[in-house]
Amino acid sequence: TTEELFKLYEFFFFGLTLVDITPAQGEISVGESRFFLCEVIGGAKEIDWFAPTGEKIELGRLDVSVIRNDETSSTLTIYNAKVDNAGTYKCVASSGDREAEATVNLKIYQKITFTNVPSPQEFTEGDNAIIVCDVISSPPPTVLWKYKGAKIQFEKDVRFRTLNNNHLQIRGIRKTDGGVYTCEGRIKARGEVDFRSIKVVVNVLPTIRIRQVETNGTADMGFSTLLACDADGFPEPMVTWAWNNVPLESGEKYNFNEDGSEMTILEVTKLDEGDYTCIAKNKAGESEQELSLKVFVKPKITYLESQTTTEMDEQVTLTCEATGDPTPTITWSFGTRVFTEGEQNPDGDVLVRSDARVSSLTLKYAQYTDAGEYLCTARNAIGEMAQPVYLEVRYAPKILGSITVYTWEGNPANISCEVLAHPSNVSITWLRDGVQLPNANISNIKIYNTPSASYLEVNPESQSDFGNYNCTASNEIGTESKEFIVIPADVPSAPSITQVQPYSSTAQVLFEEPESTGGVPVLKYRAEWRAVGRGKWVQRVYEVQDGLSSVTVAGLKPETDYEVKMSAINGKGEGDGSQSVVFKTEHVREPSPPILEGTLQPKGNSLKVKWTKQDDGGSPITHYLVKYKAVNSDWKPEIRLPNVSEYVMLIGLEWDTEYDVFVVAENQQGKSKPGTLTFRTSSEPAATTDSMEDGTGLNTGVIVGILILVCVLLLLIVDATCCFLNKCGILMCICGKPGQGTKGKDIETGKAAFVQDVSKEPIVEVRTEEEATANHDAEGHPEPNETTPLTEPEQVTETATAVVDLPLSVPTNSDTVTHTTDLSQSSPVSESTTLTSSITAPPSDSPNPIHTTPPNSSTPKSHTKPSSSSPPSSDPANVTLLVDLGDSPEPQTEVPPVVPSEEPVPVPPPSPFSADQSAAINSKITENELESPESHATLNPISPQGIVPGTGAEPNALTQTNATESKA
Repeated sequence: TTEELFKLYEFFFFGLTLVDITPAQGEISVGESRFFLCEVIGGAKEIDWFAPTGEKIELGRLDVSVIRNDETSSTLTIYNAKVDNAGTYKCVASSGDREAEATVNLKIYQKITFTNVPSPQEFTEGDNAIIVCDVISSPPPTVLWKYKGAKIQFEKDVRFRTLNNNHLQIRGIRKTDGGVYTCEGRIKARGEVDFRSIKVVVNVLPTIRIRQVETNGTADMGFSTLLACDADGFPEPMVTWAWNNVPLESGEKYNFNEDGSEMTILEVTKLDEGDYTCIAKNKAGESEQELSLKVFVKPKITYLESQTTTEMDEQVTLTCEATGDPTPTITWSFGTRVFTEGEQNPDGDVLVRSDARVSSLTLKYAQYTDAGEYLCTARNAIGEMAQPVYLEVRYAPKILGSITVYTWEGNPANISCEVLAHPSNVSITWLRDGVQLPNANISNIKIYNTPSASYLEVNPESQSDFGNYNCTASNEIGTESKEFIVIPADVPSAPSITQVQPYSSTAQVLFEEPESTGGVPVLKYRAEWRAVGRGKWVQRVYEVQDGLSSVTVAGLKPETDYEVKMSAINGKGEGDGSQSVVFKTEHVREPSPPILEGTLQPKGNSLKVKWTKQDDGGSPITHYLVKYKAVNSDWKPEIRLPNVSEYVMLIGLEWDTEYDVFVVAENQQGKSKPGTLTFRTSSEPAATTDSMEDGTGLNTGVIVGILILVCVLLLLIVDATCCFLNKCGILMCICGKPGQGTKGKDIETGKAAFVQDVSKEPIVEVRTEEEATANHDAEGHPEPNETTPLTEPEQVTETATAVVDLPLSVPTNSDTVTHTTDLSQSSPVSESTTLTSSITAPPSDSPNPIHTTPPNSSTPKSHTKPSSSSPPSSDPANVTLLVDLGDSPEPQTEVPPVVPSEEPVPVPPPSPFSADQSAAINSKITENELESPESHATLNPISPQGIVPGTGAEPNALTQTNATESKA
């Protein structure tokens, strides 16, 4: 350049020093570093640098460094340049009196720099937010604002504007204004641009929503109460609770859920009542709402005191106090009587007054009947509480008991003087005609005393013993007397026969009680009947039971006219008989249907079906037919049972199934209508633990049974050894008894059996209507009893297992039954509906009677010679099987007749009655009384499925013993 050429000229022509700075100029940004090299041509003694201010730059500075490289150069270094470092720097070279210099112009500019751009910046919703972005540069930058990457259009939303300091203002900032904002700086001259992203968070002040402003709780009942408030805001607020400005914390009394919005107050009491504060707090601030807890209290009786008064005192008051919220109402009750507010009757004897939590019950002129337990009951909407209080009334004795007593001469009667008194220490005396009883002149009167009564026993010996007797009772309160009258009793009047319902062999007699009982209860009724105009009266006495209404007379002949009359009997004696009523029995017909009664057995799928025999239609019942089925299924095979059968067991039935059972009675005239029974078996029980275990194991019961069986077998082996070797032991004692062989023979002789191969068929058990019993002494003699004949000893024989055709007039109804008579049926239910009876007529002579041996006398000991009056019954025409297997699907084996045992008949001992007693008894026995056979039969045939034995006999065997026994 021209300047360089000038310097060269000076250097060559004038000999001056030449100075040059490299680079010749510089431009850097603030913070950058730059060095400049000053070179001197020809060398120089000193080379110095001068700052733009003209000051010499000294060696050792850190920000501006000067280093002498060699004799011809020096370096100026500027570190971390600042704006103040800009200007013209000068390098001066001197050598003696000569010097030269060179200059360099340094320019320093500011890049775009963000000095204060915090992120995130948080604001509260609704505030005037200012988003800070401080940026500097040289020249000053132009600042632009963007939201979510798009330039903000200030003209479209006046809430946004840029301040003079380039900050962004948002007036009334909203939750939706939150997000990422961009602050961007630009320098047009240099094309420089830079930006910063700012996250703006808008916090929302919490808002609280109370679920229930007022909550109700119940105190002192262990209940808990829940208070809840839902808080919204950003960020999610934290909820806390306070009560009376005291913060509440989780513990034994209070529980909180995870976010604290629900508080549970445990075991609420009345003290927990009040206002609770729900507080929600976040960065935006806090909010609070109040909700109240109202605690209700169940009533509680706080005061109640028993009282004591004397009968007919002016008044006594019972007081009851109770607390509770709401305030309880108090009521009084005495037994079933409830007292209301105010006076309870026109006389004003009982008065109830209530005031707030107090109620009083006032009784004026209390009587002994007012004594006892009174109940105070406090009630409100929460519940109630009742507590008893006792009123004690002291009163003079009150004498109770019937005034009139009926009796007769020679019959003691008790006069009851029952006393009520308080205090109960009462003195009781008896008087007659002013004379205290008993005394030395009276021997037929006795007195028995108890704490609450005195009983005077009078045994009238003459008419003078009837009349008035006085009972006087005293205690510390007072005295009371009462007159009792002993009146002679009379026999009852005659009952009135209202209707007779005849059947073929029985008749039901309905009657009304006597109009007069004679002053004492009727104990028995006597019914007498006979064929019209002929024969002696047959009579039967019936014991009175509850609900007396009718009796049944039996042993009648079909299509025969009879007359019947009745009389009543009390302790005094027997009254007059009623007028005779004539009736005619019906013709011979089929039996009436039996009455069935079912009892479900404990196992649950077994049933005992028992039947009560009804009218036999004038012809003996030959057998019963039983059949059953599950509902909506086919009938099982019909079972034929003997006429002495009384029940049948059905086992192995299906669980939880409804069954129908029919039982039909059949005689020679035909079959009755079926007696029906419907029942349902139990649900199948759950399997036991043992049954659920491995099948190879044995349960405890099986193990115990095996052990017992082993022990029994060991004992039998030892006993048998002792019997054969030492002639001792139980077997020796049994085998050594006389008559034992005869007993075994009896068993074999009295048994008829048959065997049939019917697979898996259950067994039938039947029982007679009246199981005969007999008593024997140690020698085998029968004990006389109320049924022992008083004339000739009874001849007892054993017969074959057979059904013998009986005459049409033989009675078959039992003497005692418990069913109610329904006149709409074809026959009476039984001979007596509400009575028990005893026959007093002699046995009638009937052909072909069935002689019955009592069950316990089948093998009596021999003490008399064998009787020859009972030849074996071996006529096959008179022997039939008890079970007719003709209805069975399988063929049956015919049973041969069995010859009865020739067991000797025991001779009864002499009559225990004297001749006069026997004559008196026999005089009361009439010749037309019917025999009441008693029999016992055990049937164990193979039968259709579901029929189970009722006895312990072996299956597939038929055993029966028929016998008869006369009753006196």
